[in-house]
Amino acid sequence: MSDDAHRSVTLTRTGSATFEARNVRGGTIPVGSGGEDPSAFTPVELLLVAIAGCSGIDVDLLTSRLAEPESFEISAGGDKVRDGDGNHLGPITVTVSVTFPDGQAGDAARDRLPDAVAKSRDRLCTVSRTVQLPTPVSYEVSGPA
Repeated sequence: MSDDAHRSVTLTRTGSATFEARNVRGGTIPVGSGGEDPSAFTPVELLLVAIAGCSGIDVDLLTSRLAEPESFEISAGGDKVRDGDGNHLGPITVTVSVTFPDGQAGDAARDRLPDAVAKSRDRLCTVSRTVQLPTPVSYEVSGPA
């Protein structure tokens, strides 16, 4: 696997149950439990952001070359479940709401929208595909304990 395929983030503790996530380009996001800093995103919210954001980018790239959207909103949500499999989200629903202008270009973009959503869901969105596929997650402890 080439180095350009590797993706990573680093979280640094900033307080009790709060962290700052940093990507390799220097971008940061506050992450927390929702208690101490209510504006920080929880890890579950970040997962939903990642799913919606990934598909939003796919759909935007596939449709906006035909017509610039007048509005574009995408949301993701699911219920937290605590059962025999531990804590997890139940089925996640992604809702795409896009308005294109009247006219031939807008009609073409509207016609492409369902296919763009399907392509993102079934093939393009790395985040939702990773959640849908059985993807091993391993944990390592480094440094002194």
